[in-house]
Amino acid sequence: MNAAKRYEIFRRLHDDDPNPTTELAYSTPFELLIAVILSAQATDVGVNKATAKLYPVANTPETIYALGVDGLSEYIKTIGLYNSKARNVIETCRILIEKHGSEVPDNREDLEALPGVGRKTANVVLNTAFRQPTMAVDTHIFRVSNRTGIAPGKNVLEVEKKLLKFVPKEFLLDAHHWLILHGRYVCVARKPRCGACRIEDLCEYKAKTSDD
Repeated sequence: MNAAKRYEIFRRLHDDDPNPTTELAYSTPFELLIAVILSAQATDVGVNKATAKLYPVANTPETIYALGVDGLSEYIKTIGLYNSKARNVIETCRILIEKHGSEVPDNREDLEALPGVGRKTANVVLNTAFRQPTMAVDTHIFRVSNRTGIAPGKNVLEVEKKLLKFVPKEFLLDAHHWLILHGRYVCVARKPRCGACRIEDLCEYKAKTSDD
């Protein structure tokens, strides 16, 4: 795909949604961090339902840590893998309190040192909470990048690097959100809704559908 096509794709996505953001509910970097840890192999809707009950009771490292694994599990037991996630969150809270003054780090190294935080989670926090130009490649972004031809790659790291290289600089900060939303609602996994797609004429996917 050439640069002119890529530019037009992101220009249209920007025009349709000038201020995209995560669908996870949060009001502080810490709330976002915990929500993203909980969202692994779970839906944002499911996570939001759990945190809507949790955050009014505990939404700081100290208050969540005070719940303990068993106490936290009661709030997040509707989310998949909740036992291991509860352990990760409690340990993350401990490290934030002891090493970071209860503040969420704004750098990749310290974020990835937290239990339950991998490269993708760190990228979400860096981009969404701290407005750094990172690219959190999930299944939606991986699919859209390969299917459209925007940034094809064999694995998520390859796609991430290509997106950082190829996405026009003026759109880089919000590109992660546009691509996720596009993959979640239009360029869906089983049968993309090409008939309802704003970038269908620019997309290089060979097996386009007529579905809208």
